[in-house]
Amino acid sequence: MSSTAFAAIVLAAGEGSRMQSAVPKILHEIAGRPMILHVLLALEPVQPAATVVVLGPGMDEVAQTVAPATVAVQSQPRGTGDAVKAARSALAPALAKIGDVVILFGDTPLLQSTTIARLLETRRNSGAAIVIGAMRPPDPGPYGRLVLGNDGGVERIVEARDADPQQAAIALCNGGIMAVAAEHLFDLVDRLGTSNAKREFYLTDIVGIARQRDLAVTYVELPAEEVLGVNTRAELAEAEALMQDRLRRRAMAAGATLVAPETVFFSADTKLGRDVVVEPNVVFGPGVSIADNVRIRAFSHLAGAIVAEGAIVGPYARLRPGAVLERDVHVGNFVEVKATRLGAGAKANHLSYLGDSDIGSQTNIGAGTITCNYDGFNKSRTVIGANAFIGSNTALVAPVTVGDGAYVATGSVITADVPADALSIARARQVDKPGRAAALRARFRGKKS
Repeated sequence: MSSTAFAAIVLAAGEGSRMQSAVPKILHEIAGRPMILHVLLALEPVQPAATVVVLGPGMDEVAQTVAPATVAVQSQPRGTGDAVKAARSALAPALAKIGDVVILFGDTPLLQSTTIARLLETRRNSGAAIVIGAMRPPDPGPYGRLVLGNDGGVERIVEARDADPQQAAIALCNGGIMAVAAEHLFDLVDRLGTSNAKREFYLTDIVGIARQRDLAVTYVELPAEEVLGVNTRAELAEAEALMQDRLRRRAMAAGATLVAPETVFFSADTKLGRDVVVEPNVVFGPGVSIADNVRIRAFSHLAGAIVAEGAIVGPYARLRPGAVLERDVHVGNFVEVKATRLGAGAKANHLSYLGDSDIGSQTNIGAGTITCNYDGFNKSRTVIGANAFIGSNTALVAPVTVGDGAYVATGSVITADVPADALSIARARQVDKPGRAAALRARFRGKKS
C-alpha cells in the first residue's frame, strides 16, 4: 500500500429540489463552469489514483459532464453513508494501492486543491483514522457540530436535526470534506445505522464508530467560505460572488489592472496577461485568453476569444467564440466579431458585424460594415486581404474575397470577388434634379388636410 496514493469519492446524488430547477443542482454554473467540475478540477493537481462520482438514477447528463471520472449509482436516497457504500465496487480495483480516501461533495465549488492536500497531509502525519474538514460559519444553524473529547480529538459529529441545546451551541461545524484511512473506511461504513431524525445512513456517524473502536479522529479547521455548500438559488449567488472576488484578486496579483474590480466578471478559465487593463463593466465568458498589454474598454463582452498583445477592445464591443485578434488590432464600440480572425494592426472601430471572416493585417473596416455570412441555409466565409480599405456601410455577401490592397467604396454591396489593388464601387449612381425639392415640398403641403 502506498503511503501517498489516495482515491476520491465525490457525492453528487442529491436531487437539489430546493433549487426549483429542471437542471441537476451540480450542473448549475459558478463562473461559467458547472459546480461539479470545480470540485473535480480541484482534485487534479493532487492526483488521485481513482475518482468515483456517486450519482442518483437517471443522472445521465451529469455522468457525461464528469467523464472520464468513474460513476457509481446510489439506487435509493438513503443518506451520505449509503452513497459511500455505493462507491465500493467502483473503488475496489484501487483499494489495495491506496492509503487514503478523500470524500467530497459535488456542490462545494469553492474548494481548493491546497485544502485537499492539507487534509491528506494531516491524515498521514497524525495517524488518525479520520480527519474532518471543520469550519466556523457565521450561522452554524444547519450544520453538524463537532463534539470534541478531553484530548482535543473528535468524539462524534451531531447533525443539526439531532443536536440538543448544548450541542447546538457549539461553533465548530462539519465542513463535509473528510479524509479516511482506506483500510478502515468500508468497515466503518458497514457499521452505520439509521437511528437519527431522518432515518438515513449518516456518513458522519463513522466518527463515533471509529472512537468506539479506539481509532483516533481529528480535524483541520478550514475557511468557512471554501466548503460552502450550494442548495438554493440564494446560495448559488453567494458562491458566485465569492468566486468572482477570488478571480479578481488572482487577476490583479498576476499583473492585470481592474479599474473597478467589483464590476468585472470572469469565467473560471479566463486568462489575462501582464499589464492588461480592464475597464468597468466587462464580462468574460468561458474560453477567453488575453495577452500582455491589452486594453479592454468598458461594457465589453468576450467569450471564446483570443486577443494578442497590444490590442484594444471596446467600449461596448462583443467578441464571440472563434474571434481571434492578432497583435495591435483595434475593435471598437458596437462591433461584434464571431469566428473571425483580424490580422495584426487591423481596425474595426465602430458599428460593424464581422462573422465567419478572415481579415488581413493593417486592413481598415469602416463603420456599418457587415459580412453577410448566412443565407438562411448555409454559413459562408468572407476573406479580406492585407492593407485593404472597406468603406463605411458596406455589405460583403459571402462567400466573397477582397484582395490585398483593394479599396471598396462606401455604401457598396459586394457580391463578387474584388481583385487585389482594385477599386470596387457597387452602388447606384447618384442623380440630382435641380429645383425639384421645392416642388416636392409644395406638393406635400397641398396634400395636408
